[in-house]
Amino acid sequence: MNCDNNQIGGGHYVNKVVQPWAAMESWMTPEQFEGYLRGNVIKYIARYPDKAGLQDLQKAEHYLQKLIQMKEEYV
Repeated sequence: MNCDNNQIGGGHYVNKVVQPWAAMESWMTPEQFEGYLRGNVIKYIARYPDKAGLQDLQKAEHYLQKLIQMKEEYV
Protein backbone atom coordinates (compact mmCIF):
# COMPACT_ATOMS: atom_id res chain seq x y z
CA MET A 1 0.00 0.00 0.00
CA ASN A 2 1.33 3.42 -0.93
CA CYS A 3 0.50 5.77 1.93
CA ASP A 4 0.83 8.77 -0.36
CA ASN A 5 -2.40 7.86 -2.14
CA ASN A 6 -4.73 8.16 0.83
CA GLN A 7 -5.35 10.48 3.72
CA ILE A 8 -7.35 10.18 6.89
CA GLY A 9 -9.71 13.07 7.57
CA GLY A 10 -9.93 14.84 4.23
CA GLY A 11 -7.97 15.44 1.07
CA HIS A 12 -6.11 18.63 1.89
CA TYR A 13 -2.68 16.93 1.52
CA VAL A 14 -3.43 14.33 -1.14
CA ASN A 15 -4.52 17.04 -3.58
CA LYS A 16 -1.25 18.98 -3.32
CA VAL A 17 1.36 18.67 -6.05
CA VAL A 18 3.98 17.95 -3.37
CA GLN A 19 2.78 16.39 -0.16
CA PRO A 20 4.29 17.92 2.98
CA TRP A 21 5.79 14.63 4.12
CA ALA A 22 7.43 14.16 0.70
CA ALA A 23 9.05 17.58 1.09
CA MET A 24 10.14 16.74 4.63
CA GLU A 25 11.57 13.41 3.52
CA SER A 26 13.65 15.15 0.84
CA TRP A 27 14.93 17.84 3.23
CA MET A 28 15.57 15.64 6.27
CA THR A 29 18.02 12.86 6.88
CA PRO A 30 16.43 9.39 7.01
CA GLU A 31 16.86 9.46 10.80
CA GLN A 32 15.12 12.82 11.10
CA PHE A 33 12.23 11.74 8.88
CA GLU A 34 11.84 8.51 10.85
CA GLY A 35 11.68 10.58 14.03
CA TYR A 36 8.99 12.79 12.49
CA LEU A 37 6.89 9.76 11.58
CA ARG A 38 7.40 8.11 14.98
CA GLY A 39 6.52 11.35 16.75
CA ASN A 40 3.24 11.61 14.87
CA VAL A 41 2.34 8.01 15.71
CA ILE A 42 2.92 8.82 19.39
CA LYS A 43 0.98 12.10 19.15
CA TYR A 44 -2.12 10.53 17.64
CA ILE A 45 -2.13 7.56 20.00
CA ALA A 46 -1.69 9.84 23.01
CA ARG A 47 -4.54 12.18 22.09
CA TYR A 48 -7.13 9.77 20.67
CA PRO A 49 -9.17 9.34 23.87
CA ASP A 50 -9.56 13.12 24.26
CA LYS A 51 -9.84 14.43 20.72
CA ALA A 52 -10.87 12.55 17.59
CA GLY A 53 -11.13 8.97 18.85
CA LEU A 54 -11.09 6.42 16.04
CA GLN A 55 -9.93 8.97 13.47
CA ASP A 56 -6.80 9.68 15.54
CA LEU A 57 -6.08 5.94 15.74
CA GLN A 58 -6.44 5.77 11.96
CA LYS A 59 -4.03 8.70 11.58
CA ALA A 60 -1.54 6.95 13.87
CA GLU A 61 -1.88 3.84 11.72
CA HIS A 62 -1.32 5.92 8.57
CA TYR A 63 1.93 7.36 9.91
CA LEU A 64 2.99 3.90 11.06
CA GLN A 65 2.27 2.51 7.59
CA LYS A 66 4.41 5.29 6.08
CA LEU A 67 7.22 4.40 8.50
CA ILE A 68 6.96 0.73 7.54
CA GLN A 69 6.96 1.67 3.86
CA MET A 70 10.06 3.80 4.40
CA LYS A 71 11.88 1.02 6.25
CA GLU A 72 11.00 -1.51 3.53
CA GLU A 73 12.49 0.79 0.90
CA TYR A 74 15.79 0.99 2.80
CA VAL A 75 16.11 -2.79 3.23
